[in-house]
Amino acid sequence: MAKVATIFKVYSDQSDALLQKVKTMEPKPTSVQLEDIGFGIKVIKVMFVHEDQAGSTSYEEALRKLPEVKDVEVDEESLL
Repeated sequence: MAKVATIFKVYSDQSDALLQKVKTMEPKPTSVQLEDIGFGIKVIKVMFVHEDQAGSTSYEEALRKLPEVKDVEVDEESLL
């Protein structure tokens, strides 16, 4: 079975506080980083590696459940 890497962009007004919550959430993300996208706006990029069958919707739903999250979008998805 192939592995898939999915990277999400997570938008929030409270990115620093949210960053710590994302790092400790379940399911555990493979990578989490804060990225400045300009004009003082920051986005959290979160990567999950999962089996091809599992899909990425459960990860997106888990991110959306965090109260500080304003929006979540898939930034990139690729086979490993």
